Amino acid sequence: MKRFFLIFITASLFTACKKETSSANINSGGTISDTSNIINQPLSGYGPNITDIDGNSYKTVYIGKQHWMAENLKVSKYNDGTLIPNVIDKTQWSELTTGAWSYYNNDEANNIKYGKLYNWYAVSNTTNGNKNVCPTGWHLPTYTEWKVLTEYLGGLDVSGGKMKEIGLANWRNPNTDANNVSLFTGLPGGVRTESGNYDDFNDNGHWWSLSIDPEFNQPILIALNYFNSKTGYGSSSKNCGFSVRCISD
Repeated sequence: MKRFFLIFITASLFTACKKETSSANINSGGTISDTSNIINQPLSGYGPNITDIDGNSYKTVYIGKQHWMAENLKVSKYNDGTLIPNVIDKTQWSELTTGAWSYYNNDEANNIKYGKLYNWYAVSNTTNGNKNVCPTGWHLPTYTEWKVLTEYLGGLDVSGGKMKEIGLANWRNPNTDANNVSLFTGLPGGVRTESGNYDDFNDNGHWWSLSIDPEFNQPILIALNYFNSKTGYGSSSKNCGFSVRCISD
C-alpha cells in the first residue's frame, strides 16, 4: 500500500491521493496570503441547525469568528437542484472530469455518520459550472479559512486533537489527544482514491479546501489522523474523493 507524507504529520497516511505540499498559506486564488493579523474573539458553542436541498439537517458550531458545519456533507444535489451523479464503478470514477460522489465502500449505511465522498469536480465552482455543493449561505472553505481555524485552536501541532471526536467508537486506537473541545467532531470517513478504491476508513479524516497549491497545481486537502494531535495538509488528485465541511458566508 502506498504511503504519502502530509506536512506537519509525523507519520504517513494511507492513501494514493495525497502529495507533499509547501508550507505556504494559499488562498482560493492560489496566491500567498497572510493570516497572522486575523484576530478571533473567543466564541464557541453550537449554532442553529441548517438544512440542505435534500432535506438533510446538520449541526453547526461557532469556532472563533467562524461558523462551521459540525457534520460532514451528505447532499446529492447542488443547491440549485442539479443532481450530482453517484458513481460506483471504479474505472468510471478514475476517468471522470465532472462532478461525482460515492458512499465509502459504496455502502449507503456510511452516509448517516460519515456523509458522502466527493471528487474535486463536484466541489469546485470553477469545474462544476459555478454551482455550490453547500447549502445556501454556505461555501466550501478556502485553505486560508482552514488556516484561521487551526490557528485559533492553537496551531497545526495541537488543533487536530481539538477537532477530533472523542473515543474509539469510530476512530482507530489510540485516537491520540482527541478531546473535541472545538465541537468540530471530525470523523475518520476515509477516502476514495483516484483509481476508485477505498482506503483510510477509521484511520483518517480528509476534507477538501477550495484552494489550489501552486507548486503542484492541485487542490489542497486537510487531514486529521488517529496517531497524533496534529492537523495535516497536502495536495491531491482531482479524482480523489474526500469529505466536505461547509463554512458560513
